[in-house]
Formats: sequence, structure tokens, C-alpha cells
Amino acid sequence: MTLHEILVSMGINPSVLAAGTAGGILRALSRRRFKVREMLASPVCGALAAAYLTEPTIHYLRAVGWPLPPDSATLATEHATAFLIGVIAMWIADILFEVIVRRFKPLDSAD
Repeated sequence: MTLHEILVSMGINPSVLAAGTAGGILRALSRRRFKVREMLASPVCGALAAAYLTEPTIHYLRAVGWPLPPDSATLATEHATAFLIGVIAMWIADILFEVIVRRFKPLDSAD
């Protein structure tokens, strides 16, 4: 079984995964300060987010009446959406981690 077949069997479109990875790489390279953690995490985070959020995002955009290309350009729309999700996925992860840290950070007790 090839990697392509494994991804398809999990419901993941390999081209969407690649577009999300490319978005994550762009996000990692566009930072002022290069951090090894972000250089490794951004493409992975972008790929995972694109794999699972692209279809629901396109469905939502169609539901709210966002002007999208006709159905004949669905693949291009899917790839563009996956790329954008890949770019913003690490920002979303950063925000979520900051909220979690603030929520569970012990309060400094003033004696």
C-alpha cells in the first residue's frame, strides 16, 4: 500500500495535504526570527489543519454566500483554501496555546 493510498483511505486528499504543508513552510520562512521549533512545527501544523479544515471551510463559505468559482474550478479552490489554512494554522495554534497557558497558569500569590 502506497502513502497516497493510505492518506486517501484516511479521508485525506494528498494534494490538499501538500498545499497545507506549503502554506506552513511559507509561514515558517516569513518569520523575522527563525526558531527551530516553528520551522518544524509550522509545516506539520499547516498540513494537518489543511487536511481536516479545508472541506468544512469551503462548505461554510458556500453556505454564507461567499463568491467562489464555479464547480469546475473546485480543485483550484480546494488547493487555495488549503494553502491559506496552512499559512494561518500556526497562528491559530499559537493563540490556542497562549489561551491554555493563561488559563492553567498558577496565580502568583501575594503573601
